[in-house]
Amino acid sequence: MLRVPVLALSVAAVLMRAPGLRASSCPPGCECSEAALTVKCLSKELREVPAGVPGYTRNLFITGNSIRRVGPESFRGLENVSTLSLSNNRIAEVQSQAFSPLRSLRSLDLSHNELALIHPEALSVPGGSLRELNLSRALYNHSAVVDLATALRWGGLGGLLGLDLSSNRLVLLPPGMFAHLPGLRRLLLANNSLVALHNGTFAGPERLEKLDLTLNAFRTFREEGLQELERPAAVRLLLAGNPYACSCELEDFAAWLNSSRARVDDSELLTCASPPALRDASVRALGGRSLACHDGPVGEGTALALQTSYAFLGVVLGFVGVVFLFVLYLNRRGIKKWIVDTRDACRDVLEGYHYRYEMDSDPRLGHVSTSGDL
Repeated sequence: MLRVPVLALSVAAVLMRAPGLRASSCPPGCECSEAALTVKCLSKELREVPAGVPGYTRNLFITGNSIRRVGPESFRGLENVSTLSLSNNRIAEVQSQAFSPLRSLRSLDLSHNELALIHPEALSVPGGSLRELNLSRALYNHSAVVDLATALRWGGLGGLLGLDLSSNRLVLLPPGMFAHLPGLRRLLLANNSLVALHNGTFAGPERLEKLDLTLNAFRTFREEGLQELERPAAVRLLLAGNPYACSCELEDFAAWLNSSRARVDDSELLTCASPPALRDASVRALGGRSLACHDGPVGEGTALALQTSYAFLGVVLGFVGVVFLFVLYLNRRGIKKWIVDTRDACRDVLEGYHYRYEMDSDPRLGHVSTSGDL
């Protein structure tokens, strides 16, 4: 009579261990909701991705922990997960094929980590299902940027729609970094330290719809940079919050900004950071004249400055001439006496030379000078 309950308990234990039937289990320190298909493991000082996450999970949030590494063993049996958040976990290394078990993954959040080592196929997801990738404030240093560029190349991310790289202290973007993301629609590069755009920076995502470059270190956009901004035909740009230097180098950008007003959503917010005379002036309102740049062969402002300088110099020289003539007039007697004295002195000197020449050239006086020498 007691063997039936014992057998039932044994079967139940076996079913609980089966990978496909872990729906009723929940890892320690996590909150599981089968109705919402969601598991949350928030700020529990976890050292690794917890084992035993239910197989029904679609939304997995593991945030605020101390997970230093993720690898392919971290997510085994979780092929139903479509949204994965690993933000703020101090993750430093993402190994190759780390997310390969997540065959349904569409959104991956790795923001607020310390990624220093990103393996070449770290972002690879079978079938290219990934659509959103958040790497905001996630990269540890510049070498991580190079690793990320390689991972984007080899990750098979042709279907990626959104990429967030904001707040990563980026100064330059590796050439062709986005070349293997042809489906990209949204690229967020706000709050970095980008100073220039080079040829081919945005080659690849030809159908880009939103490009956020706010709060960087752009002082202007030169011809090469303007070509990059125009590369995606239908892109909407955000360019405010940069320290624009409103000198003649900004003239082309100001003209482009006016002709492309419909493409720059925050054009009214673009202001000068220097020089002090133009600080907070609207970049869009500037032109060659207000920047004192060329207007024909010579800039109008420069020509006016030169004319003013020449006029002032003429006045000064004229005044000096009048003073000189006035001094001559007041001292005319002394000057006349000086001229007469100088003339007499010159005449005496010349007469002395003439007398010596006559003495030396007269043969009758040659023996006198010789005897005198003896």
